[in-house]
Amino acid sequence: MNVALIGYGKVAKALARLLAAERARFPFRIVAVQTRRGTAIDPAGVGEAPDFGPPLPDLGEFYRRAGADAVVELTPLNPVDGEPAIHHIRTAFAHGLHAITANKGPVAHAYAGLRREALAAGVQFRFEAAVMAGVPVFHMVRTGLPGCAILGFSAVLDSTTTVVLEAMEAGLSLEEAVAKARTLGIVESDASFDLDGWDAAAKSAALANVLMDANVTPQKVDAKGIRRLTPEKLADLKSKGKTVRLVSRAHRGKDGVKLRVRAEVLDRDDALANVRGTGNLLLLETERLGTLGLMASSLGPAETAYGLFSDLVDVSRYLPPKQ
Repeated sequence: MNVALIGYGKVAKALARLLAAERARFPFRIVAVQTRRGTAIDPAGVGEAPDFGPPLPDLGEFYRRAGADAVVELTPLNPVDGEPAIHHIRTAFAHGLHAITANKGPVAHAYAGLRREALAAGVQFRFEAAVMAGVPVFHMVRTGLPGCAILGFSAVLDSTTTVVLEAMEAGLSLEEAVAKARTLGIVESDASFDLDGWDAAAKSAALANVLMDANVTPQKVDAKGIRRLTPEKLADLKSKGKTVRLVSRAHRGKDGVKLRVRAEVLDRDDALANVRGTGNLLLLETERLGTLGLMASSLGPAETAYGLFSDLVDVSRYLPPKQ
C-alpha cells in the first residue's frame, strides 16, 4: 500500500520508522509528503528523511501526483473549527483516497459529514490515534460491542495537563511545568489548547460523536482548564490526601448528550486520580456490560504512530487485490 502524509513532525517521523521496521510483514511505503515548507514525492518511497522540494500549492495536484492509496493527515489541532485538516480529508475523499488522521479536530467538528462523504466515495475514514493514541478505543467499540450502547464516559484524556499538575504539585511554576511537558513531546503546538481545556474538549467531542452519535463540537463542551490552580493550592490538597486531574465527562440524558471538562479535586483512591504522567484512562458506561475501562500508562509520539499504523493495516483490507 502506498501512503501519502500531510505534515512531517514527530508523529510522522515515528510512523516512518515504524513502517520501515514492519515492512517485511506489512509492505507499506510512504511515497509522498506535503508540508508547508516543501513537497517530497518518490514512487519508490521517500525514506525516513524525505528530500523536500518546493511545496505544491494545490492539494489536489499533490494527491494526483502522489500515487497513494491512503492519506495520513497529521497537521496540528485547530480546536476552533478543525481546519485545514477537514479540507485535507475531504479532498482525499474527492480523489478516491482512504483517509487516516491523528488530528481530533475533524472528528470533533465534522464526524457525521465526513463519515457520509467517505461512504459516498467508497473509501474508509479512520482516526484511532485521535484519542488515547494507539489504544484501540474506536475499534474496540465498533467490533467488540455489537448492540451495546454507550451511555456516557468519564476520562483523563489530556496528558499535558496531568504532567503539568504533577510538576506544580511538586513545587514548579506553571511555566516551568509546561516546559517539562514539552520535553516529552506531548504539548499541543499552542500550549493554551491544553491548559484551557480545548484539547480535552476536542477529544471529548470526538468520543461522543463516534460512540454516542452526539453530533457536537468542542464549543458545545462545558470546558474549563487548569490555569486557576497554583503550586500552593495543589500542595495543600496533597497534604489532605487529594489531587487534581482534568476530567472529561459525558452523559446521555433526556435532552441529549451533555459534555463537560473540569479540573476536579479527587480522592487519592479514585481511579481517575491514579492516572500518572503521560497516561490516559477512559471509563465507558455501557448499556449491557456496566463500566468498561481502557488505560494506557504512557502515551507519546511512538504510541500515536502505532495507532496510525493499526488504521493503515485496517484500511489495507479494503484495497482491491493486485492483478
